[in-house]
Amino acid sequence: MHDIIIIGSGPAGLTAAIYAARANLRPLMIRGSEPGGQLTLTTMVENYPGFPDGIMGPQLMEDMDAQAERFGTEFHSGHVDRVELTGTPFRLFVGKDVFETKTVIVSTGSSAKLLGLENERRLMGHGVSTCATCDGFFFRDKKIAVVGGGDSAMEESTFLTKFATNVALIHRRDRFRASQIMTDRALSNEKITVHYNSVVEDVLGDNEVTGIRVRNVNDETTAEFDLDGVFIAIGHNPNTGIFRGQIDLDSTGYIRTAPGSTATNVPGVFACGDVQDPVYRQAVTAAGTGCMAALEAEKFLER
Repeated sequence: MHDIIIIGSGPAGLTAAIYAARANLRPLMIRGSEPGGQLTLTTMVENYPGFPDGIMGPQLMEDMDAQAERFGTEFHSGHVDRVELTGTPFRLFVGKDVFETKTVIVSTGSSAKLLGLENERRLMGHGVSTCATCDGFFFRDKKIAVVGGGDSAMEESTFLTKFATNVALIHRRDRFRASQIMTDRALSNEKITVHYNSVVEDVLGDNEVTGIRVRNVNDETTAEFDLDGVFIAIGHNPNTGIFRGQIDLDSTGYIRTAPGSTATNVPGVFACGDVQDPVYRQAVTAAGTGCMAALEAEKFLER
């Protein structure tokens, strides 16, 4: 029987583990299928406090991992296939293993939707990004493309004009699905060039992005754009499939938590990080909610 089991090993989960371990709660962390979360796909992280010269994303997660282990966190390298949260103790199924616990902290994160191109994954962190606020600074005075047509694409395109000389906005349809105010803001920006009815067929470059190949879906013509970066802004999927029907989720699949809290509708189950945050999706905010979840779980156990 465990006091706390943490599902997921990104910034939120590892911060929760550090706090829970320092409270002598002997947390067990189940790392998941992507240990370290999305930061392991990035290169330089320059906006996490405490690192004036920046730090590589994988290194930051390795350091957090070591800190959690130092205080007594136990780790299990597996993926939770199924959960039973309808009664206590809670039960988590990892392959043939079954774990029982008094509280659960869910920090399974969200995954950025990708285009599905081989070079897109190969060049992730080397010119391909899914986060403008994380990586926009690296593209000062560069030419870039943003792929998407929703509010996120409009917001990221507008934000990136603070750094880039030109932003090519690539959208597969002849109109945007974004809100009118966000669309108007993007279209009125002289640095943004819109390419309607277009899809990215390939990301070009050996060690870093040098361009993209774009196909017009109406006449099937293709063109190559010389540029330095590609931002994929077609949405995120919260990793909440195993919790459906057991925890309250919103219409897009994110876990609902009480205002100003990480508590879910199930007493003893807490959620932190990107799995319950469709707005900010930053490492530092994820870490903050991980701290909250551990403190709230500790108080729950005391009661």
